[in-house]
Amino acid sequence: MTKQERAARTRDALLLAAAREFQLHGYDRAKLSVISAEAGVSSGALHFHFENKAALAQALRTEASHSLRRAARLVHSRRTSALQALVDVSHALADLLRRSIVVRAGFVLGCETEHGTGLNLRQEWQCCVQQLLAEADDERTLAQGVLQQHMAGVLVASTVGYEVLSRSNPEWLSCFTLTAFWELLLPTLAAPPALTHLDPAGSDAAHRASAAALRTGCVPASLGPAAP
Repeated sequence: MTKQERAARTRDALLLAAAREFQLHGYDRAKLSVISAEAGVSSGALHFHFENKAALAQALRTEASHSLRRAARLVHSRRTSALQALVDVSHALADLLRRSIVVRAGFVLGCETEHGTGLNLRQEWQCCVQQLLAEADDERTLAQGVLQQHMAGVLVASTVGYEVLSRSNPEWLSCFTLTAFWELLLPTLAAPPALTHLDPAGSDAAHRASAAALRTGCVPASLGPAAP
């Protein structure tokens, strides 16, 4: 293992340990000593990679943002329509939050403006929803009378609400839950001719996108002790 590989492994171990600590105790109560011990490295190794707790939190926010953006780009590259892309991106988002503690911790930290540095992942998600609804309107696949601003509010509030509820019950982010949500909403959102072509369970693009985002950007679900 080269020096660069050992450094990358140590950084990933620290991010994973930090994600666990922040999830258990929140940002304010999280302790760097616990994070370094959980990662299996010294305090000096932690500070070599991250100046302080704020730097660790920012790294988690960045990891989450990059993973979610990668998934959205992959869905967009395989999209068949704006509305199906909207369904697919929501499934990819839920899958990433469910499967990766790093993405989950970074998303939560990225939604807490008091600890942020201008990166707000809920706002990014809202912009994504608004853009796809505007594209669906251009494609003339929205149902008559749908108000984009109101619908965007419903979608963002619902999906972000699922993330909050999932902190005590992961089933809120399950494919089954999200599919049921879209089965209820799509008949109101989509024009009848478009509705027949939409899959509320998400297309293959959604599942490929989240898997690819995890492979290329996030630390694995578990890591052993790492060298500094």
